[in-house]
Amino acid sequence: MRTIWKGALTFGLVNVPVKVYSATEDHDVSLHQVHGADGGRIRYKRVCEVCGETVAFTDIDRAYQDEAQTVVLTKDDLDALPSERSREIDVVEFVPTDQIDLLTLDKPYYLEPDGSSPKAYVLLRKTLEATDRTAIVRFTLRQKTRLAALRVRGDVLVLQTLLWADEVREADFPALQEDVKISDKELELSATLVEGFSADFDPAAFVDEYQVELRTLIEAKIEAGEGFEAADAFAPTEERGGEVIDLMEALRASVERSRAARAGSGEDAERDAV
Repeated sequence: MRTIWKGALTFGLVNVPVKVYSATEDHDVSLHQVHGADGGRIRYKRVCEVCGETVAFTDIDRAYQDEAQTVVLTKDDLDALPSERSREIDVVEFVPTDQIDLLTLDKPYYLEPDGSSPKAYVLLRKTLEATDRTAIVRFTLRQKTRLAALRVRGDVLVLQTLLWADEVREADFPALQEDVKISDKELELSATLVEGFSADFDPAAFVDEYQVELRTLIEAKIEAGEGFEAADAFAPTEERGGEVIDLMEALRASVERSRAARAGSGEDAERDAV
């Protein structure tokens, strides 16, 4: 697996350097457009709508546009944003695992401990298991601030990005507002049908039949001498992460700070009541 991000997972004063890897991979056959007569790739020129000239990729910036104007944002502008320089995964809070709505779960990533000792990493993992909690975290990846759930999968910490609340649509279907009557017999028969299809889920038992057939078709064409040679290369990039501080000292300091904050909140509440 290729490292896509390096940084530090932080909660309280505890700092856990980690490497981030994509936990999933796409096995779909990649197809692109070509000239059927000779197999040549069909490519699209980046043409400016104002001057009509072809623009080099290095000269292309991003922009925000409304009805009145276009505001150009250069790479330097975007690099200057504080969130884009952050190399930390900050724990915001620990919540009961059953409070995480599965609908909000998005892209999963594996976290690997990055340091001389995995003790802080293992401690956090065991703590999440023992308390049945999921950590809600914030971090920045690919120029975007993200909310994510940090949970345990076997011996590994998994970071799974979450959709923001306003990205989840409300399901408002008039048909579901009707008073539908279900008889006991209908429910019993339906439960019997479910029982007949019941099994332990084995993901490996399912395959993408379309992709299998597509690969078979491609292999047949190659054997028939209909293939064209082509190659693309992609260069991976890596960045440095953080360092571990004394674990016990960080834990004690974090607990003391949390207690002090709670005590202060209690005193404020008493003053407000008076």
